[in-house]
Amino acid sequence: MKLKAFGLLAVVLLVGCRPEVGYQDPGSPAGQQLSGSATVFAAASLTESFQQIGKLFEDANPSAQIVFNFSSSSGLATQISEQGGADVYASADRANMDKVADRSLIDGSAQVFARNRLEIVVAPGNPKGIKTLADLANPELKVVLAAPQVPAGHYAREALDNAGVTIRPVSEAVDVKGVLGPVTLGEADAGIVYATDIKAAGSRAEGLAIPEDLNVNAEYPIALVKNGRNAQVGRAFIDLVLSEEGQQVMADHGFIPA
Repeated sequence: MKLKAFGLLAVVLLVGCRPEVGYQDPGSPAGQQLSGSATVFAAASLTESFQQIGKLFEDANPSAQIVFNFSSSSGLATQISEQGGADVYASADRANMDKVADRSLIDGSAQVFARNRLEIVVAPGNPKGIKTLADLANPELKVVLAAPQVPAGHYAREALDNAGVTIRPVSEAVDVKGVLGPVTLGEADAGIVYATDIKAAGSRAEGLAIPEDLNVNAEYPIALVKNGRNAQVGRAFIDLVLSEEGQQVMADHGFIPA
């Protein structure tokens, strides 16, 4: 049943039945629907989960639109700082969020909405017989990592340091999807990505668990960006991400809810 077919009444009923879901900005006049577009800058690892949340948002607010810009958290932080263009920023780490906040570009404070863990990604069936982080040091293997300034790359190197392992990646990707792609295409033997990326890849890849004492806890903060085009829609989108329904979507995609 599409909310668009029932107009405002369906939206009001939905919000009335589930007040915890942040579909509408509480500061808007009673009965007024959200309208216009908001641009969400989000870490590449959030692609699948945020697209689903965006659809939920737009189904409940037919006059509003969420436009996504998925890329590395570091690249997005630089873009916000130098060019602007975002209403919402969701990073895969605190460090890049802090860079934006330190420039006084965040409205309010950032909130952690999800966490993630690392896994070794290999081709289905693990043809190279990789078992541990130490195996990645084999010079005969083609291993891909995200670049050091990218959260996934920083986290991967932290996990490798924890294991006392040094490797020379054959390439350094601009974001975590750039690590996953070469492995699924058979261009690389292994990489280190988030557990959620393994889940999103489905049958195209296999994940190998990294021991808890070596792994890294990745935290994802989200915040409203100052001077955006549509703070009302942006704030409502954040509310939805933090809501019970939004958190369930994150969990369904393999994230650890906040």
